[in-house]
Amino acid sequence: MPGLNTLCHYEKSWFADDVKAALSVAAVALPVAIAYAQLTGVNAVVGLYSCVLPMLVYALFGTSKQLIVGPDAATCAVIAALITPLAAGDSTKHWQLVITMTAMTGFWCILASRFKLGVLADFLSKPILMGLLNGVAITVIVGQFSKIFGFTFDERYLLERLGGVPTYLAQTHFPTLTIALLTLAIYFGIKRLRPTWPASMFAIALGASLVWLFKLEQFGIKTIGVVEGGLPLFQTPEFNVGIIRELVMPALNLAIISFVSMMLTARSFAAKNGYDVDADKEFMALGIANLASAVSQGFAVSGASSRTAVNDANGGKSQLVSIIAAGIIAIIAIFFTAPLEFIPSAALGVVLIIASIHLLDLKMVWKLRLKDRQAFYLTLTTLLAVLFIGVIPGITLAVLLGLFQFIRTVMRPTDHILGVDINGVVRSLDASDKAKAVDGIFIYRFNSPLTYFNSSFFKRRLLEQYARQKDDIECVIIDAVPCFTHLDLSVMAMLSDLEVIFRKRGVRLELAGRKRQLLAWFEKAEIKSGHEGIYVHSDLYLALRMNQKKQITEENSAKEEPEQTSV
Repeated sequence: MPGLNTLCHYEKSWFADDVKAALSVAAVALPVAIAYAQLTGVNAVVGLYSCVLPMLVYALFGTSKQLIVGPDAATCAVIAALITPLAAGDSTKHWQLVITMTAMTGFWCILASRFKLGVLADFLSKPILMGLLNGVAITVIVGQFSKIFGFTFDERYLLERLGGVPTYLAQTHFPTLTIALLTLAIYFGIKRLRPTWPASMFAIALGASLVWLFKLEQFGIKTIGVVEGGLPLFQTPEFNVGIIRELVMPALNLAIISFVSMMLTARSFAAKNGYDVDADKEFMALGIANLASAVSQGFAVSGASSRTAVNDANGGKSQLVSIIAAGIIAIIAIFFTAPLEFIPSAALGVVLIIASIHLLDLKMVWKLRLKDRQAFYLTLTTLLAVLFIGVIPGITLAVLLGLFQFIRTVMRPTDHILGVDINGVVRSLDASDKAKAVDGIFIYRFNSPLTYFNSSFFKRRLLEQYARQKDDIECVIIDAVPCFTHLDLSVMAMLSDLEVIFRKRGVRLELAGRKRQLLAWFEKAEIKSGHEGIYVHSDLYLALRMNQKKQITEENSAKEEPEQTSV
């Protein structure tokens, strides 16, 4: 429990800042949690349950001092997209499926931590995650228009919804739209006059007060309805256990997305505050937090970037912020849920749209077009997939894109021809002419580990680059350090073929680096080394010295022969 260790060495000077930060975090988390509960399709109090135990658990098991966990737009959108068709309108079944998927997500996270898969934090590249989050944000924003304008979408997917916009706008419920606009005005008014105040909480509170004072339900304004507070009570699942099969892979996708998103937030604030986070322990903390959420009848959680930013901006120093904020939310969830029933759905829709706009960064997506065209196309593909084929298929495509991007990098990496500069340093040959090729020696570097699925490409590239050389080549040296990382019999067979090809051309094939490993692998693969096979040297510089010494010896021998003949 890294967090417990921090709390055991707590400094009294931190307390005032932590209390201030906790109050601010709770004020921001309350309306957002209720809004995300609506997005997920469950009762408002479930959103509060999803904050309390997960925040307490992360405070003990997490390695980030600033990160706040809780409901997140991306995770809620994923859950809603999957569970809604499976529940088929049954609210109890819907809730229980949400809890089940949350528990499965937690299980996947803990399993990943057990196998030290924290490296998955780097699995989804930033362009893919950027496209994913922008797509989810747009999907959520369009989905909330129905609450703001007072109609109900009949279609499930974004494209069909956009096609029916003219028809839906004709069904606008103007009292509902008025409440939404009033909430928006209050939000921006508070942001302008009192930037440090929790604008979302005040906007929702004032909207609920208006509904209560003037009994606006009589005008058709929908509210979130009765919120039964108290301690969460476990219910026996009432759905076919076979449905769980439908949740296995989506829960795995959700675990990866939640973890990657959380690590981006955790690492950025850790770097800002001068410490580091442990990816494997973060995976464990996220898994336990999700299990805690499921036990307390909540839904899946992740790192909440907006609440983490509020914590940091208010000077939060330790995990005590999460503990105090969780206590405040718990008190409200248990004892003070009655006023929540007057919160208008339109006001929650406004809060969700504002929260989703913070996820949008289309300007950065467009900038990628100039910085990195390949990253731009990757981001755009993920974004369009989420928008037009749905959140779940879009996330699956994002994960596959990340995998394919890695495989493509390994299968078709860059390579370099090496030379030596005026100081004798080995470096790549390029247009700068800082390095020159060594006479009679061709040095090749392949920038990826060699394995069975890229060995043929390696062989082809090496022979192509060799064929382009104008000078007579006596020796081909391969930099073994970056490419020979593990034993692969397919690679060894390819290397043996290369040795035969070069030997027929009167060229020596040599490897530089990893000498002990390579000789051991040669023995297992029954490949000859030394004069009868492939030469292996300790490093590139030794290989060059040995070959240059050999060239000098041969030149001297050639000079001595004519002298002896003349005598």
